[in-house]
Amino acid sequence: MFLIGQYDSPFVRRTAIALKLYDLPFQHRPWSTFGDAETIARYNPLLRVPVLVLDSGEALIDSAAILDHLDETVGPEKAMLARSGVERRKQLRTIALATGLGDKAVSLVYERVLRKEQLKLWVERCETQIAGVLAALEQERTAVATPWWYGERIGHADIAVACVLRFTTEAHPHLVDSGRYPALAAHAARCEALPVFREIVQPLAPPSGD
Repeated sequence: MFLIGQYDSPFVRRTAIALKLYDLPFQHRPWSTFGDAETIARYNPLLRVPVLVLDSGEALIDSAAILDHLDETVGPEKAMLARSGVERRKQLRTIALATGLGDKAVSLVYERVLRKEQLKLWVERCETQIAGVLAALEQERTAVATPWWYGERIGHADIAVACVLRFTTEAHPHLVDSGRYPALAAHAARCEALPVFREIVQPLAPPSGD
């Protein structure tokens, strides 16, 4: 199977890291949604990444759907998400906050580089949403005493938060103050120190506005 997308996307990166942690072999196709749009369209008409193309030829789109398939593949004992109940709902909420933050951070990048005249109201709304989610995640992480967000081993929530934090910090450094979010900064540092995070990484390369 192969994974489509560049690792500067927090969504592609979180998927690739999960594949590595699950010891599931894959090939990487670092195609750009702008430069390689026609190629990606063959697998996802939305022209979005990540896309995971299985050995059968089936193309899975959206990181949440891909990770759901991976969890099913490795089984509940190894899966990095609780199988059911309150714990699962809590983890999914943290992941939703992180990925929502990522969506807003990506939107702001496109607003900055693709629109000649930025819509001030939209920018302010995105920045307000980002600040609110960062504050909520900081409060959550501060209350956690275990090494990882939901226990003694890394999970999808940990990966999602770390990947989105890196992207947001690189794309919008004025919005992410490590002094204001010390628990999140410590969490990100713990994740980024892992070999798999050091392997699956790419400096942000935003699309050109030309």
